[in-house]
Amino acid sequence: MADCELVSAARAARAFARAEFSGCKVGAALETVDGTIVTGCNIENATYGLTICAERVAMFKALSDGHRVFRRIAIVASTKGPAPPCGACRQILWEFGGDLEVVLANLRRETGRYTLGELLPVPFDARLLR
Repeated sequence: MADCELVSAARAARAFARAEFSGCKVGAALETVDGTIVTGCNIENATYGLTICAERVAMFKALSDGHRVFRRIAIVASTKGPAPPCGACRQILWEFGGDLEVVLANLRRETGRYTLGELLPVPFDARLLR
């Protein structure tokens, strides 16, 4: 799948975001190793603490559908510059996706490209629990 298709899928997912409190709609598109695209959007609620980010929605949907190996994720927000995943999302993406490629974009263009290892250089994971 081309980068523009993955970013387009994340932009389309963003349209379903429920961001009545922050106004910050985010879409994500997670590509599996076989090319399947699983999307997610952020969903807020009045308590904020139960809000879930687009990246985690996409990962949890993919896992619940049986996907286990991932290639990359595109994340789209309406920011001018890069809007990287929050700490909680970085942790979930690392634990279930490993050192994914992370493509960041806004509504018009790509704004950044990183590996998850660059965004989370010293991760906590199951290796530390043994």
